[in-house]
Amino acid sequence: MTTPAPSARRQLGAELRRLREETGRTVADVAGSLGWSESKLSRIETARISIRAADLTALLAVYGVEETVLEELRRLGDQAHRDRNWWYAYGSAMPNPYEEFVAFEAQAVAMFEWEIAVVPGLLQTDEYARAVIEIGSVARDPAVIEQRVALRMARQTALARAALTVVLDEAVLRRLIGGPDVMRRQIQRLHEISERPSITIQVLPFGAGAHPALAGSFLIFQFADGVAPVVHSEGLTGGVFRAKAAEVDAYRAAFDTVRRHALDPEATRGLLADMTRELETS
Repeated sequence: MTTPAPSARRQLGAELRRLREETGRTVADVAGSLGWSESKLSRIETARISIRAADLTALLAVYGVEETVLEELRRLGDQAHRDRNWWYAYGSAMPNPYEEFVAFEAQAVAMFEWEIAVVPGLLQTDEYARAVIEIGSVARDPAVIEQRVALRMARQTALARAALTVVLDEAVLRRLIGGPDVMRRQIQRLHEISERPSITIQVLPFGAGAHPALAGSFLIFQFADGVAPVVHSEGLTGGVFRAKAAEVDAYRAAFDTVRRHALDPEATRGLLADMTRELETS
């Protein structure tokens, strides 16, 4: 079950939907004009996620709202912000696109992830996460980096209620991030957590050759209550969300293919145990 959104957020979402419909514009049209994904606007309107003050101002400008209505909606927005989701506490560690990703993660009942580069964030140790964030972060402020590490660790509470199926390219395990000791503890973590009934980890060995998912990493979010699934695919300058049924089906088919060619969960645990021992002696 999903947690009901606070009343102010529901009221604001309903009013924003009414304003959009009055203008005769579609979700795709409005989202495109703001540089948002369709899913972001849809989830604001359905009160699944909160809306930042700057985003609310931009949205109301698109709708050409009168000043008297504007103030009332801002008041609702302030109240909705006070009722905000837990990740708002991480401030600068939560840029806009990442907020949408974390919101999907928090609402999903199942996730299916294909990863070619690094261990997925939900399975990272804090020291491995720090090494990844330090390398990929433009900000070199140690406080910001620590905040981002803390956020990544907090996200892992999603594993208490959502099923996770992960297929890792063998390169993820062979790439030494943070040094041998950090990598050994990370692989050991993967071995331990793979014992959970709700978590399935498989490795696609190099010997599997070419496959349909060579283009890059992606994650499929599956939701309850008949809500359509969403795919997040990685890119050099940020991820992209895809919600069209045909696109989601293509990613699901690619995931099913790599999973069929991957080592089964038991063989994967054996590989993880062997690699842990190798790193202990390296």
